[in-house]
Amino acid sequence: GRDRKPNALVQVAVIDPHTQHLVTQACTEIVEANKDPLFLTGVTFPSEYPASPETLVKLTVYDAKDKSQESVSKYNFLGSATFSVGDLLRAKDERLTLSLRSSDGVCAAGAVVVSRLKMGEMEEVDVDHITADIPSQKVRLTGRSKSLLFKNPVCKVYRFQTVDSKWMLVREQMEECTLSFSIPKQLLSLYIQEDMNRVQDLRELGELSPHWDNLRKEVMTRYGGTISSYQETLADLDKITGRSFKPSCCKAQKSLEFIPINLHTQRMRVTCPIKTDAFYDIVTVGAPAAHFQGFKFGGLQRLLSRYEAEKKSTAYQCIYYSPEHTAKAQEVLSTMSLLQPLITSLADQLLQAAQEHSSTGLKNVLKNLSDKTELFVHTLKDELVKSALLALHAAQPGYVSKNQKQTPAQAGEGGTLPLKHQDSIPHHKEYDEEEWDRVWANVAKCLNCVIAMVDKLQEEDNTRQEPIPDQQLADVITSHNPGAWREQLCPLVTRLKDCVMEVAEKARKAMTFVLLQEAACSIPQGFLLQQRRDVVFSQALAALVCGFVMRLYAGIEDSRFLRQLHLVGLVAQFESLLSTYSEEIGMLEDMEVGISDLQRVVFKITEAKTDELSDLQPLVCGRRDHFTVEVPLPRLVFQTLPGEIKEGKPLQVFPVLFNVGINEQQTIAERFGDISLQERINQRNFEILEAYFKSLSEKVPLECLPCFQTQTDIKELLETLGQNVVTKKRKNVEILWIAGTICRRLNGIRFTSCKSAKDRTSMSVTLEQCALLRDEHQLSKDFFIRALDCMRREGCRIENVQKNIRCRKYAFNMLQLMAFPKCYRPPEGTYGKVDS
Repeated sequence: GRDRKPNALVQVAVIDPHTQHLVTQACTEIVEANKDPLFLTGVTFPSEYPASPETLVKLTVYDAKDKSQESVSKYNFLGSATFSVGDLLRAKDERLTLSLRSSDGVCAAGAVVVSRLKMGEMEEVDVDHITADIPSQKVRLTGRSKSLLFKNPVCKVYRFQTVDSKWMLVREQMEECTLSFSIPKQLLSLYIQEDMNRVQDLRELGELSPHWDNLRKEVMTRYGGTISSYQETLADLDKITGRSFKPSCCKAQKSLEFIPINLHTQRMRVTCPIKTDAFYDIVTVGAPAAHFQGFKFGGLQRLLSRYEAEKKSTAYQCIYYSPEHTAKAQEVLSTMSLLQPLITSLADQLLQAAQEHSSTGLKNVLKNLSDKTELFVHTLKDELVKSALLALHAAQPGYVSKNQKQTPAQAGEGGTLPLKHQDSIPHHKEYDEEEWDRVWANVAKCLNCVIAMVDKLQEEDNTRQEPIPDQQLADVITSHNPGAWREQLCPLVTRLKDCVMEVAEKARKAMTFVLLQEAACSIPQGFLLQQRRDVVFSQALAALVCGFVMRLYAGIEDSRFLRQLHLVGLVAQFESLLSTYSEEIGMLEDMEVGISDLQRVVFKITEAKTDELSDLQPLVCGRRDHFTVEVPLPRLVFQTLPGEIKEGKPLQVFPVLFNVGINEQQTIAERFGDISLQERINQRNFEILEAYFKSLSEKVPLECLPCFQTQTDIKELLETLGQNVVTKKRKNVEILWIAGTICRRLNGIRFTSCKSAKDRTSMSVTLEQCALLRDEHQLSKDFFIRALDCMRREGCRIENVQKNIRCRKYAFNMLQLMAFPKCYRPPEGTYGKVDS
């Protein structure tokens, strides 16, 4: 630039060796007012343009005099240079000196710094799929052409200077996750099956008086509507092929409401001379919320509180059961569905052991059978079961109390007296409660008879080992012929199975009746709330499974991490930047419930049936009150795991949510509104995080946790976080920074969210990455702001914006920027009003 120092940037393009077409690949950041600019942004070549020696690269230098221009072509052209990849490979001293020529013949000197990566490593750059570096398994867990879980990588490379004037190589990689669709589709199938089972249970309640029968029909109709809606949504999702993420512009689309918004994984890998290579992972996702249903009346947290209050105060034509009772009923049903078939199976195994005349087999199976039967009995001894049986009995036709008084059910049936709302569980003393006790007595008697018979058979077997008089020998041989043990046990075992089935049937009907009351009391609001909760949970679970798989792959060879995983579990820290004003407060209320519901999820690591990638797909099973996610691994990888994990031990995840609003709506909330929701969320989740660390400290040596350059003790960080949580300070983003630091120190899974995981999320992720470079890799203070601007202007996050709205601008206006903390503001020229 002759008249002034230029604001220089370089556009990098590749000339296709086959078609000779020029394809733009990337741009560097803008270096302002400098005639000898040093560019920090690097360029990687995608797979469709392999870095062969014949590939031509064209560099074009521009002067961004007006940085607000949206297109590089509108900048002032300064010069260009063309070279081949072969020139790069032959470059000496890792530099390729170039001459840039302008249209008027003016020359300038320039140089390209060459990162000495082998060709194989360059390919790995594009497919750095969060993986264990087990050579024999790398093909099975990685490879862009075969990857099942992570797709469409975007890679950016930078060179930043350290405090001792050395250079570090930083690589960002962002990918979509196919779990965005596969997990919600599995959940929808489970929801449909659970509701269909509930309808079948209601049908099998038997004959009810007209009042209760009408309620049952209405509830079944509501379930049918939900099932039809979910089946339609699932059919729509099955038609979608080739997509692995939902862009922010589709967040309110009904057919995609179960899909998380803009779910991506991002990894920053750092290579520097003062520390071994390190990488830092994060999952970005739009706040789990029911955007299609809207937020006019708030989100789940507020709606559920209001709903419970209305249930108590309104004279519904049903019996009121508290949320605790409803949850207990669901738990009993779930436990029975697991234990009853298990007891039946063990009983059959006991008969098989008797058939084989195996004394050891009998002993082992009997112990297991006794334990499971005792657990079965303990589960059904709850007072709720007995009370519900009495209520169900009173709801049947022809029920008349001993004193012949008209019951509420009959009054409702005859229409002479209205059925009044029952605010507590009824206790019908006229009902023969001894019947329930007799059922339990029969189960206990049958089990004791089986135990006694096994003891007798084993005692006789031991006696047989002693010398036997000749005259008794024939009788002994006869009594111990093959099958004799089974013949003696079979009637007792059959009786036990029948009694267990009878008890289970009665208890199942009783608990179904409890859930009928819950459903009847909640028409129609309860069904709408359940659908909203299903939607929010689906989005949250998809993100969690993505993060868990990402973290598992990264730590698959780390024995200390695996020890922590099965002894304590992992913390999953969700960072939210939502405001507590207008619609976003409803989103936050949805998100709070959705993240809390993740406590009902456990993980299991399984051995894949085959090493085909189709068999590495995580599988979800269970019902709304408890889900298990199975993560299959290839056989050779699975064999390296600790025994506890291989045996199928459930792995816990502890979700925590911290929220600090940063935009102009949060300014309004802090000055004129209410931020109590944010304060309560942060306080409650701090307590969960503190409890997790206490449990971790008791079970796992802290030496097992990862090492960081920052020497601050985790306990001290927790104390600081606790102080910040209770401190009245506007936009206290230190809460987010400290919580994120603690999460990484605890080997946890990091998530960052805003409304759509696009703009505010980008500011947060890039800030966190630069802070890690500064604190852990000694990024020079002089380069901190430049590095931050680099990542925000040309890094993976601006590519994320482009993918979502087809525009390379963050959707911020000047009012929002003025409200942001300074470190969350993007560089000039990268923001503006956009049409979403």
